[in-house]
Amino acid sequence: MKVTKAGAKYSQPLRREGSTQKNSAEHEEYAGVYSPAKIAETDSTNANESEERLLEQIASNHNLNEAFKRVKANKGSHGIDGMKVDKLLQYLKENGETLRQSILDGKYRPNPVRRVEIPKENGKKRNLGIPTVVDRVVQQAIAQVLTPIYEKHFSENSFGFRPKRSAHDAIRNSQNNIQEGYKYVVDMDLEKYFDTVNQSKLVEVLSRTIKDGRVISLIHKFLKAGVIIKHKFEETEVGVPQGGNLSPILSNIMLNELDKELESRGHRFVRYADDLLIFCRSRKSAERTLTNILPYIEKKLFLKVNREKTVVDEAKRVKFLGFSFFRYKGEARVRIHPNSVAKMKVKIKEHTSRSNGNGNEARAEQLRRYIRGLVNYFKIADMKTLLQSTDKWMRRRIRMIYWKQWKRVRTRFANLKSLGIRAQQAWEYANTRKGYWRISDSPILSKSL
Repeated sequence: MKVTKAGAKYSQPLRREGSTQKNSAEHEEYAGVYSPAKIAETDSTNANESEERLLEQIASNHNLNEAFKRVKANKGSHGIDGMKVDKLLQYLKENGETLRQSILDGKYRPNPVRRVEIPKENGKKRNLGIPTVVDRVVQQAIAQVLTPIYEKHFSENSFGFRPKRSAHDAIRNSQNNIQEGYKYVVDMDLEKYFDTVNQSKLVEVLSRTIKDGRVISLIHKFLKAGVIIKHKFEETEVGVPQGGNLSPILSNIMLNELDKELESRGHRFVRYADDLLIFCRSRKSAERTLTNILPYIEKKLFLKVNREKTVVDEAKRVKFLGFSFFRYKGEARVRIHPNSVAKMKVKIKEHTSRSNGNGNEARAEQLRRYIRGLVNYFKIADMKTLLQSTDKWMRRRIRMIYWKQWKRVRTRFANLKSLGIRAQQAWEYANTRKGYWRISDSPILSKSL
């Protein structure tokens, strides 16, 4: 099979039919020769409408326009055809109608995804599949229609990749369970979940709710599209490519089967994507729960459980979404897990390295963005003391950078004087032979910088 190399002529050639129109809305949209009527925002995703017409909802001009906006906003890397997001609008203006018709006629063929490996914390690598930008639009259009249909079926204990739900909700729910006496957990680890999903089982689960066979067929084409690894094509007989717009909802649809099974057995649990905690009152109960649920996961859902990483332990000893739990004065509380703290310090160390090539302004902006994101994510945790100590350490590292940059005695002397240090002290410190790290904690630099 020939594969178009990145940067070559964009694949998925679509026949141009007629002229195009431009929509002058606040967000750019594409429109083919058809002139769409105004559609209410919820019309294209109405779960109560006959599911026999789901494909028409997916391929509607309004839904595809919304999908285009989402793909454009998310940006992201190119697929195997080399087309970047900034070229997508023009492409869809010229080929939007043909694309839409090919979806309705069942002739749409997704491209293979581009394999990208990203490092994990444990030194291993996670496989991502990057679809072409056109395929991402179609995937997003499918996801927009499926989401409201499946939301009413999903468990209240599932929080990942769902509207108006977040990791914070998952942590608060876990905290409530611990507060009510469920202090032991089964910390379930599904081994390479996205890479091991049984596609036949997933299609079977989809078919129970989605009665439009054309939609099932379209989703199946994405599952079977294949992957390009080092310019070679490989078939995808199992798994859901992690990195596509459709992967999150397909993940939730599959694992919703596990959610329903756990609910039918009366278990308390919290799931965020493939991270799962089952809460129990005693260690024996947790061990029994693990033993009983394993056959269902492995023999009914055909998923793999990592026996080494799946543990039964007290809730305060497990890491969940970067957080850990503890008790203070009889109340269940949340803090940042020590591993997350160590990871944070490594990141700050990288940003405050004396030799990373960044200027002071760029370094400050990178630190500002990182710290803002970190605090926003962990804001529900008890971390005042941690932030204070980390801030003190980070400022010392920044002072060390400036001290090194000043280098010469006369430069140090002039800068210290300009910052309000008396001439005699400035001259003494300018001539010091102490190391960068030691001098960065001196009273003079602490005061002047």
